[in-house]
This record gives sequence, structure tokens and C-alpha cells, in this order.
Amino acid sequence: MSWGNDHIRWNQDKFCGLKHVVVPTEVLWKPDLTIEEMTEKDKAPPSPYLTVTHQGLIELRNDLMLVSTCRMQVYKFPFDIQSCNLSFKSAVYSDDEIKFAAILNASKFTEWSREVMRIQYEWLFLNMTVHEKTVNNLSYNQSMIVYTITMKRRSVLYIANFLLPIMFFLCLDLASFLISDSGGEKLGFKVTVLLAVTVMQLILNDILPSSSDRIPLIAVYCIGMFGLMMLSLLETILVMYLMAKDSQDNEADTNQSLSEDCGDKLGKVVLHNYDPEVKNSARCGCICEVSADDPPSEMLALDREGESRRLAEESSGSEKILHELKGLEKTLNLLLNSRKEEGKPGYWTLVTKTINKVFFLFYVTVACLFLAVIFTMWINAQDE
Repeated sequence: MSWGNDHIRWNQDKFCGLKHVVVPTEVLWKPDLTIEEMTEKDKAPPSPYLTVTHQGLIELRNDLMLVSTCRMQVYKFPFDIQSCNLSFKSAVYSDDEIKFAAILNASKFTEWSREVMRIQYEWLFLNMTVHEKTVNNLSYNQSMIVYTITMKRRSVLYIANFLLPIMFFLCLDLASFLISDSGGEKLGFKVTVLLAVTVMQLILNDILPSSSDRIPLIAVYCIGMFGLMMLSLLETILVMYLMAKDSQDNEADTNQSLSEDCGDKLGKVVLHNYDPEVKNSARCGCICEVSADDPPSEMLALDREGESRRLAEESSGSEKILHELKGLEKTLNLLLNSRKEEGKPGYWTLVTKTINKVFFLFYVTVACLFLAVIFTMWINAQDE
């Protein structure tokens, strides 16, 4: 910063060719320069000296550690370009007392800034412009000079760490259509992918400023991906429900057929001489036919003979029943094997296959259109 002082001039020829002198800052007047966007007090030590030339020009070189506010436009994040202002003006003097003017033009400022800038970190410096204006400060006007710094965000890191991983999650969700619907692995896989996208959204919430007026395109990108994966998860739940319903119907039909076949086979088994009432009546009949004149030994012999005959008949009946049951078991095994070999899919299984094909085509089409629209908006969006 430099300004003129008509009270300090000398002829350098009369003073041994002395062109300038350095004096302490306390001995001369200095403009009370302030920066409107500054949010914290300058922590850099001020310069203790001024340089005075023989023409009355006073120059002050002072380094500032500046923390300022800047309205961010993150609609195109991470491909956004930001413009931040530094507005210099006086604290108390009007434009009649102090008039600010730029020493260099915009191109010179840009070139000089590139030379002195060492590290740019996340931002890439593009250019710097300067313009002068007059503002009204309540009761009087003040002169102001505004420097506009234009910078571009380095997007490579965000593409590699954010955009591409979400794209990979979408590819994994598409690949999950190859997993069988019969087990629960597909459902668990889709839920895991959906939770991974949710974690990425939480990370994005920490990166983006909350004061943005418009929803950033990257947020729309994440919400769209989340919505597609949620539709895919709901489709998987529907398919598994229909397959479970079809399995239950098939099981009910199989049980009914088996019960009919078993009834036919069991109908052929005749359980003779196994009715307790018949046996008791036969036994009572044998006992009642014995006369009272017969001796007790003959009665015991008849009783033993009838008991042995009854045991022989029961043993023969049991062997017949066992033989019939073995034949029934063979029939059931043959029936089950024939049902397994046929293996015809049920109605709902065929419906789920159609649903999977149609939804896969719909999913791929919508995902491609959504990505094309989002990247077109990223390219054609205007920087504000």
C-alpha cells in the first residue's frame, strides 16, 4: 500500500542523491485500512517501518494472515469453481478524504499471484480481478477496492474416493441378479450394499457446507443411486415372498397326493383277528361251550389250545401287516422320487422369473438414463 504526502519532499541532488529513507511507522500518518470479509483478527506481526521517497510517496509493506468468509456455490461439487472477494476500504474516512485505486491491472495481479503462491492444496488458482467502487456507509460514501479471486476445486480425489465407489456399488447390485433367489444370500447381499451407500451419504454430509441454497448434484446422484438399490431390494423381497408361497402350495399338493395314495394302499390291508371284541367273544364262546361235567384238566387243555391258536393267528396277521407296510414304503419312495424327477416349477416360480427379467431391463435402463442426465447437468450447469 502506498500514498502521497505533499509535506515530505526533497531534492535528491541536494542530499547526496538520497532517493528514499526508512522511518518507524509511529512517526507518520497511515490509512486505516480494513477488510470487510475478515472474520478473525490478524495474527501476523505488523511491519514496524515505512519507506518514504524523495517525491513524497510513502510505501507500507505488511503481511496479513487472513481468515475470511466466502459464499460457496457447491451445486457442481466436486467440479465447482468458486469466486471469493476481498474488499478493502477505510474505517472512518469518506471518499472525499481517501480514494482507493489499484496499482496494477488484473492480468498483472494474476501473474504476480502465481509467482508468489507456493502451495495450493485442494484449490487451483485461476485468476484475480480488481475493480473500484463507491459504497454508502449510512451518512456518507466510502471508496472501496474489491479483489475477486477465482479458484477451481481439485476433483480427482473426490472422483476416486466417492463417485467411483458408489458406481461400483451399483455394479455389485446389478451383479446380485445372478444370485439364486432360493436362499437368503441375495437379500443379505443387497442390504449390505444399501448400507454401504448410506455410509457414503453420511460422509458427504460432513464434506458439503450446510448453507448451500440449492441441492448439490452429487447429493442427487447419491439419492438416485440409493433409490435404485432400494427398488432392487424391494423386488428381491417380493420375489422371495412369491417363491415361498409357491413352495407352500406345492408342499400342500404333495401332502394331499401322498395321503390319497396311502389311503389306497392302507385300504387293502385287512386286520383280521385283531379286533379285541371279536377275540373276547370267541374266547368267551369257547369257555361257555364247556359243560360242567368236564374235568378241570380238560378245560385247561382246551384253554391252552385256544390260546396257542390265537397267538398263531395274531403272529400270522402281524406278518401280513408288516409285509403290506413294506410294500407301502416302497410305493411312497417311488412316488417321491418320481415327483422330484419331474420337478416342474409352479405358477409363482414362473411369475418370479418373468418379474426378474423385466425388472433387470428396467433397472439397467433407468440407471443408464439417470447417470447420463446427472453427468450432462454437471457439464452444462452454470457457475453462480
